[in-house]
Amino acid sequence: MPPPLLELNAIGRTYTSGGEPLTVLTDVNLAIQSGEFVAIMGASGSGKSTLMNIIGCLDRTSSGSYRIRGIDVATLDGDALAALRRDTFGFIFQRYNLMTDLSAVENAEVPAVYRGMEKTERAAHAGDLLRELGLGDRLQHHPNQLSGGQQQRVSIARALMNGGPVILADEPTGALDSRGGQEVMAILVKLHGEGHTIIVVTHDSDIAAYAHRIVRIADGRITSDEAQKGEADAAAPAGETATEAKPGVAVLGEALKMALRSLLHNQMRTALTMLGIIIGVASVVALMAIGNGAKQDVLERIQAMGTDLLTIERGPPAVRAAAEIVTSFLPEDLPFIRSVPGVAMAIPETNLSSLLRFGNQDLMATVVGTGEDFPGVHDWPPQSGVFFTAEHVTRYAQVVTIGQTIAKNLFPTGTNPVGQYVLIGNAPFLVIGVLSSKGSTARGDDLDNSVWLPYTTAGARIFGQRFFQHMIVRVTPGADMGVVQAALHTLLLKRHRKEDFNIRNMADTIATANETQNTLTYLLAAIAVISLVVGGIGVMNIMLVSVTERTREIGIRMAIGARGFDVLFQFLTEAVMVCFIGGLAGVVVGIGGGLATSALAGWRVIFTIAPILIAFACAFVTGIVFGYLPARKAAQLDPIEALARD
Repeated sequence: MPPPLLELNAIGRTYTSGGEPLTVLTDVNLAIQSGEFVAIMGASGSGKSTLMNIIGCLDRTSSGSYRIRGIDVATLDGDALAALRRDTFGFIFQRYNLMTDLSAVENAEVPAVYRGMEKTERAAHAGDLLRELGLGDRLQHHPNQLSGGQQQRVSIARALMNGGPVILADEPTGALDSRGGQEVMAILVKLHGEGHTIIVVTHDSDIAAYAHRIVRIADGRITSDEAQKGEADAAAPAGETATEAKPGVAVLGEALKMALRSLLHNQMRTALTMLGIIIGVASVVALMAIGNGAKQDVLERIQAMGTDLLTIERGPPAVRAAAEIVTSFLPEDLPFIRSVPGVAMAIPETNLSSLLRFGNQDLMATVVGTGEDFPGVHDWPPQSGVFFTAEHVTRYAQVVTIGQTIAKNLFPTGTNPVGQYVLIGNAPFLVIGVLSSKGSTARGDDLDNSVWLPYTTAGARIFGQRFFQHMIVRVTPGADMGVVQAALHTLLLKRHRKEDFNIRNMADTIATANETQNTLTYLLAAIAVISLVVGGIGVMNIMLVSVTERTREIGIRMAIGARGFDVLFQFLTEAVMVCFIGGLAGVVVGIGGGLATSALAGWRVIFTIAPILIAFACAFVTGIVFGYLPARKAAQLDPIEALARD
């Protein structure tokens, strides 16, 4: 006699969780040859289902040894046991255990997914099996559209899908009427005739009569093992256990399909789960765009003042309010500053708010006393008229050039300002020009709400002082600003005999402003990322709920050959898909929100690809990180416990 296909020696099974140890099987010895038709009979609680679970590698023994084709099952890891369930056994359950979201043909083809069979091939094979079982007109029906007998036939087709040699049927007729039970048993007899080893667990002697061997079990022990008539003639060679499986692409396709169906099945929950991801990604995209726009505005305004400028301020460096008590910059300093190599132009500037009057129009404005090179230093040419000249400075001329805001508000009737006299304080000044528009500073000050006088006239008639608040130096193109700055420092230190001044480099100002704006932008991004984390926690919670709701489905998949990795991958795919779709929606919402903000508030927004990619990548990583724990929990479920869940 050839070695047995299945061999159990002194098998014992004791459950220790939940209180006192419970022994279900004791010293069970059983050998089953290829091609046998065996019925395991016993009353409820006798241990027959536990024995079948051990035979089908759904459960492990507490003692003894179990060998399949001479291989000790105790030496196999989880993936190897999944491969045995997938390729050696086909399970037929009393409760059918079909997945409600799948059609009949899709339910039947699931085991082939974990074998790596191509989609078209497995769909064709599943369809052929269902047609052979009389369900050719029910291929696309879902379980709730099928009768009990039809659902059991789908379960049989699923058991046959991978061509495993052993069919395990646990009370296959328990949920059927007598006619449906006879039809199912006729199918099993036919399968036995085709070479399958059939093992039926039942308490019904009429069902056991179909078998050629009846093993009776009571209180966890085998009490009898009897051969029925015709056993020798009925035995047929069994198929070999398949060993090659390449499930990668098939499992990916199944995971994507099931993930999409799960999301569509719970649309409201999916939408709420995605909301956190959408808000997080949209916040990153929109806030980074607004931050970039604000930074660019600040830099452009600073650069508009000139990137090759040096500002010489009163007061020693790092001394608070020192400029209020220092009067060091005098007109006599200007020729020496202008003579420094690398200095193209140099002008003084002193500012004071004063009341301007034209006719019956009054306006508060900034009065600036400066030199004739002001337009050249600041790249700020007149729009009409002229700027005052060196001659005007020398002879203390009472002339003024005004800004665009002054021109619009002080001359509202369309009067040409050039040639008109305005009162600054109590002194009349002739308007000789209007500068082009410059806009506002980074602090929101209107640069066009200013007027410019010769510094000599302003000091004598408006300010009542000869000294300047600061001086602006424009460096010759190509000159080294650091060298020029050092030369100016040496010159002023020699003239003043003390360091009562400080020199600021406009390039340093731009760099500082850039760093400040970057810091603010990153802060906004960090706040937005927190939303992503909160959204990720929501994803994890929902996935944990999903695992709990679908525990039985997980058990079914494991019973028909899914590895722990396959289950983990499926649930991880669902989490990633939620975040993927949420990320896409978040990008769209973020761009839309940024554009809406620009249109409604007038803020400048600049979208760049990097923040969008980073936000989307963060959403993707969020799905992996926060989906892993629920997926891992699903992958670690015990098949028996999972199948027992309602």
